[in-house]
Amino acid sequence: MENVLPVIIVPEPSPTAPLKILFAASGEFALPTLAALSGIAEFQIQQVISQPDRPAGRGRHPQPTAISQFAIERHLPLVRTDNINIEPLPPGDLLIVIAFGQKISPELASRSTFGSINLHASRLPNLRGAAPINWAIIRGFNSTGNSIIRLAARMDSGAILAQSEIPIGPAETAGELHDRLAQDGVALVLQTIRDLARGTATESPQDESLATIAPRMSRADAHVDFASPDQTADAVCRRIRGTWPWPGCHFQLLDATGKAVSRVAIARAIPVASDESRWHPGEITGKLTVATADGRAIEIQHLRPDGGRLMSLSEFVHGHLWLPGLRLLSA
Repeated sequence: MENVLPVIIVPEPSPTAPLKILFAASGEFALPTLAALSGIAEFQIQQVISQPDRPAGRGRHPQPTAISQFAIERHLPLVRTDNINIEPLPPGDLLIVIAFGQKISPELASRSTFGSINLHASRLPNLRGAAPINWAIIRGFNSTGNSIIRLAARMDSGAILAQSEIPIGPAETAGELHDRLAQDGVALVLQTIRDLARGTATESPQDESLATIAPRMSRADAHVDFASPDQTADAVCRRIRGTWPWPGCHFQLLDATGKAVSRVAIARAIPVASDESRWHPGEITGKLTVATADGRAIEIQHLRPDGGRLMSLSEFVHGHLWLPGLRLLSA
């Protein structure tokens, strides 16, 4: 995901004593909220809790999470742990959990004055689970949003305190939607905290009959079989956009003999009408689109060659083979 810049929040008048916040998070999705909270006088970041440093990059050197790095740079109190429940955390008024990656014990969830809340990137009970942003695009949702819920024993099943709704753009990638939802969550979190402090917050149970699951993404979720009848132009484009930037839909470009001439990851595509019916699914057509199983085609807008940078298709064709009759095979 791209780095998310903090939003500018105009704070409300500060209470006499700032609310003490415990903030448990790891991913970039939580950065705008932590940045906002750390810059408003009515809140005091009592403790930041994040996952331990993990090996990353070519050298596999330990790297802090996005949240740990932010806390270090802003000199916020930081604990890096693989089990938050055994840490001697300071007392606080509220525990906020966002994209943390660990299960919180009931004892810890209820320890703070106002309990604990979680920011989740879907309109619950839809899309419970680790990858709601990706699956919202892949499954063809026209809109999504954020939910603030109470922590509960079952995944993402807690009572709803607040929700938002935003449209999903027709060519929007999961990475772009991630960043917009991360920004959207800031005002929702701030309003919920203030409502809790004033005693005006309301909680609504989720309707279990409407619950759907958004499981963690894997590389298998980025596989595209152009010959499969269910791989329509719309479905292929949604899968491409819904898996970008990770795991990403990777393809080999094959010539007429089946020899691979290049390998690319496609980041963005839109469905279009096919110029001729003679093209087989997966073949590049005369208009340089890619034929799909429903007799239509996809128009590729952005892709990244192996070892290269993200670029438009028009840039790509200047230095790489992309000719009618060549074929894409999911890699």
